[in-house]
Amino acid sequence: MKQTTFKDKYPVWTLELNKNEIKQKNVEEIIAYFKALIEAHPIAKYIAIFNHYEHTTDIGGPIAPEIKDMQNIIFCFGPEIPSTKVAAVRPRTIGICELEDRFIIEFMEAPSEKAHDTMEEWAKALKC
Repeated sequence: MKQTTFKDKYPVWTLELNKNEIKQKNVEEIIAYFKALIEAHPIAKYIAIFNHYEHTTDIGGPIAPEIKDMQNIIFCFGPEIPSTKVAAVRPRTIGICELEDRFIIEFMEAPSEKAHDTMEEWAKALKC
């Protein structure tokens, strides 16, 4: 995975996978993969799917021509609430973007190293 900084302040982790490197054929199948992992996790809680591509299309917003689909799976690892600040960094989301020849999996760095490592493991395990 590659770490970058988006808009000079958001730490984003990115994994690019060629379509021939994974068994999933589309964004929905990748979402189902992550949902199964979230639901099987002892702490994680599935929340929702946000279809970012559909939303942006519906409001007439611009979409880069190379993007074919983009959705987010939203979930939470939160085992405790040690302060009010936790509400600012939860829940987690993993974005899945489809381009012509590859999928891009992205998420912001989690404040919990364990949660971050889990999301990284899940993403990397997509590769056959």
